[in-house]
Amino acid sequence: MSFKNRGYTTVHISKKAENSVLQGHPWIFDAELTDVAGELTDGGLVDVLSPRGSYLGTGFYNSHSKIRIRLISVNANDKFDAAFFERRLRYAWNYRKTVMGKDISSCRVIFGEADHFPGLTVDKFEDILVTQTLSLGIEQRKELIFPALARILEEDGCPVRGIYERNDVSIREREGMTQNKGFYPLPDRPVPDSTRTIITENGIHYHVDFENGQKTGFFLDQKYNRAAVSGLAKGRRVLDCFTHTGSFALNAAKGGADHVCAVDISEDAVAMAKSNAELNGLTDGMSFRTANVFDLLPELSPSDGFDFIILDPPAFTKSRSTVDSAMRGYKEINLRAMKLLPRGGYLATCSCSHFMKDELFRSMLKSAAFDAHVSLRQIDARQQAPDHPILWNVPETDYLKFYLFQVV
Repeated sequence: MSFKNRGYTTVHISKKAENSVLQGHPWIFDAELTDVAGELTDGGLVDVLSPRGSYLGTGFYNSHSKIRIRLISVNANDKFDAAFFERRLRYAWNYRKTVMGKDISSCRVIFGEADHFPGLTVDKFEDILVTQTLSLGIEQRKELIFPALARILEEDGCPVRGIYERNDVSIREREGMTQNKGFYPLPDRPVPDSTRTIITENGIHYHVDFENGQKTGFFLDQKYNRAAVSGLAKGRRVLDCFTHTGSFALNAAKGGADHVCAVDISEDAVAMAKSNAELNGLTDGMSFRTANVFDLLPELSPSDGFDFIILDPPAFTKSRSTVDSAMRGYKEINLRAMKLLPRGGYLATCSCSHFMKDELFRSMLKSAAFDAHVSLRQIDARQQAPDHPILWNVPETDYLKFYLFQVV
């Protein structure tokens, strides 16, 4: 079937936008549309043409968004029906089964553009799926996607007790949608009576509050980085900064750390970290502190005896305009940590911002080490877990930097 027979509105784009699409990027911005043939409907599908009229792809249109079109296919023969979305879902799930092995009880199932579902995130927490929908086109097709995903997982022996939508983010309003959260109604099953569950990762159990926790309730992307920390923790005194729900701290404790101090500015986060420690029987040898890390690090001294410091802060920048101030924040905490650590001590340091490029992060670390009068011996450099795949032609999917060093 030719795309001309589908009857979609056609949109011509600029040469610059054509080059971007040909290089594999799925976004077309408002200023890049040059000509429209037909009626445009927000959330509807449009065929995208080059300046010369050749077919480039099909995507969701949204007049409310600066990303005016989000491509979902570059195949002129695709038919965008229930079977199309089911094929995409099976492809994404089969990928997770391959790269995550047997440990798929909790993982990211859909990672937006990296799985060709623009603006859609789906995290699996045991038998609960938590979604976040930031694309109007996907929002209008949830009835094709959500029940099909539940069915695919259940056919594979992974029961789905419920699907919870975490659409309580302001970006939805900029996309012409309202904020909301709650259970998506699945046919033939009751609505779960709780918005909390327990998951297991690296042999550690966690309470997950998927109604009120950050993002979808738990950060799955650091799974293997936490395991790397666990492998270095035996016999050490560990300071886990920005502990959130205690995941790095608990991996260090399970790895045999002599003592772990978990710190976060949020009292609720510290309470959850302590609850998770109790759930795992790891409270002996652990302490918990509510404090601003930027205030705490200058108050500490080498005599406090920490010889392993973990820095896993929230994103200090969510736009290009704030990268410079973010660099200063990252340098401040890394410089303080390097000064606190003894020679031979260990540092785990992260950035979860796409805009903090790896070369900038490395440059910041070099500068901090120079000012701290230490050298860094790199043990490991890692990124997000493979259930959060990176598409090289979509830089926005590449966001997590994780480094392990020995201070020498």
